Amino acid sequence: MSWPDNPADRHRAAAALFAERVRGVADWSADAPPEGWDARAVVVHLLEWLPGLLGNSLGVELAPVATDDDAGLADAWDQRCAEIQGLLDDETEAARSYTSEMFGEMTLADVVDRFYTSDVVMHTWDLARASGQDDTLPPTFCEQSFAGMEPMAEMLASSGQFGPRVPVPDDAPVQDRLIALIGRDPAWGR
Repeated sequence: MSWPDNPADRHRAAAALFAERVRGVADWSADAPPEGWDARAVVVHLLEWLPGLLGNSLGVELAPVATDDDAGLADAWDQRCAEIQGLLDDETEAARSYTSEMFGEMTLADVVDRFYTSDVVMHTWDLARASGQDDTLPPTFCEQSFAGMEPMAEMLASSGQFGPRVPVPDDAPVQDRLIALIGRDPAWGR
């Protein structure tokens, strides 16, 4: 599984992988790795948090999607993905400027890529585990994300966005090291 080299194609790949897992969920109430979450919560989280970020910081309004009907979650995911993909495929929209106190000047494409697309990939593991599906993530994504995030391990753990790092051997597969870094036990649910 290769990992594309630009934000629009990375989102397309991540969204498609997640969509496959969404369509494979048989029990939306099945426990998921983030403590207190179920399969439904994983999908709803990804549907709901990005509109606030894009609306507040970039003035981009995303259409509301229905999250109260489990049978419609796959359609809601498809709707959200198409909308985000449309922004990324539009050069003018993708180049919209955003300034963050912490990260400096970024484009809309960078914001989506760095924060949302990465979140989609990591939550693909959560949804796969919750629903008993293939949890394999793109190896290049895992390698790049682990290399970029590992030096910030303490900051990530203290951010409240991730759980405490789970100990794994130094020679564990990179996917396991990444999952452990974000506070998930790579053996969860096995």
